[in-house]
Amino acid sequence: MQIIRKERVLIIYTGGTIGMGCNPATGALEPLDFNHLKENMPEFAFLKTDVDVYQFNPIIDSSDMSPEYWKKIVSIIADRYNQYDGFVVLHGTDTMAYTASALSYMLQNLTKPVILTGSQLPIGQLRTDGKENLMSSIELAAAHHSDGRPMVPEVCIYFNGKLLRGNRSTKMNSEGFDAFCSFNYPPLCDAGISFAFHEHNILQPDYSKPLTVNTQMDANVMVFSLFPGIGENIVKNVLDIPNLHAIVMRSYGSGNAPQQAWLINLLRDASDRGITVVNISQCVTGAVEMNRYDTGYQLKETGIVSGYDSTVESAVTKLMYLHARYNNIDDVRRYMNQSICGEITI
Repeated sequence: MQIIRKERVLIIYTGGTIGMGCNPATGALEPLDFNHLKENMPEFAFLKTDVDVYQFNPIIDSSDMSPEYWKKIVSIIADRYNQYDGFVVLHGTDTMAYTASALSYMLQNLTKPVILTGSQLPIGQLRTDGKENLMSSIELAAAHHSDGRPMVPEVCIYFNGKLLRGNRSTKMNSEGFDAFCSFNYPPLCDAGISFAFHEHNILQPDYSKPLTVNTQMDANVMVFSLFPGIGENIVKNVLDIPNLHAIVMRSYGSGNAPQQAWLINLLRDASDRGITVVNISQCVTGAVEMNRYDTGYQLKETGIVSGYDSTVESAVTKLMYLHARYNNIDDVRRYMNQSICGEITI
C-alpha cells in the first residue's frame, strides 16, 4: 500500500544531558531552550525533512522519569500521529531503556518510527556525541521505502552508530559514547557513511490497522536479585509488600536458584496469591531455561514464569502494562510467555 508522506518529524525534548548548556557565570550545566538551539545549528539546514520541536515544561532529569511522563509522551505522539512521519524523543540516558520499553507496549501496532536518543556530553560542547546522535535519529525517523513505508516502524534507541530495538536495550556504559547495548538481539541498523538497515531484524506491522494507545501502567512491581546468603526474612518481607502485583526475580545463570525449601515455599505461596513472579537471568547475555537444571526446574514448579532473554527494563515495563490491562492473572502470565513487540525470543 502507498503511504502518504508528510516530510516532517517531531522532536519531543524531555530533558537529559543532550540539551544542557554551560552557564557562563557559574560554570554549572543548565537546560537550554531546544527551539533556540535548533535555530543555531546549521546542520538542520541540510536535513531533507522539516522538523518541529515539542519541549517539556519544565524539562526533567531522566532519574525522575515515571509512568505519568510515559503517558505524556505517548499522548503527544498519539495526538500528532497523523501529522508526522516519525518521532524523535530526546531523553536522559539513565532511564532511557525503561522509557523505550514502556513505549513499545503502550503504542501497539505502531507504524511509524519512535526513536529515543540523547548524549553523554552536552550538545554545545566541543567533543559532544549529541549532534551525530540527534541528526542521525532525525534521518532515521524520516527514512522510508519507495512506497512510503518507514524503514523502522518501531520504538528504538539510537546511540553511537547503532539503532537498537528499544525493549532489547540496556545502558551498560556511563562514560563511553557506546552507552547502550542490545545483548540478545542484533542491531536494526548500522550507521556508517550510509545507513545499513537489517530488514530481517525489523518488525513489520499491519498498516491496515490503526495505532492502539494504552496509557495505563500498574507500577506495583518489584525487582530483586538472588545472591549467596540471601535471608528468608528478607525474601518474605519483599513478597509480603502490600498491593504487590509482580516481581522480576534476577536469578543465577540460566534461571537457577538455591535449593532451599523456605525459598521454594515462599515463591509458591506468592504465586498462589496472584503475584506474577518472572524469572530472568543476572547474566547480560543468554536466556532463562528452567528445564536445564534441577535448581531451575524447582522454580518452574512453583508457578514462576520464565522471562526468557528479557532485559530487566523490558520485564518491568511489560508487567506494568499487562497488570494494568488484565485483571485475570492467567492472562498476564500467558502474555508474559509471548512476544508482544519483539521483546523476547521464544
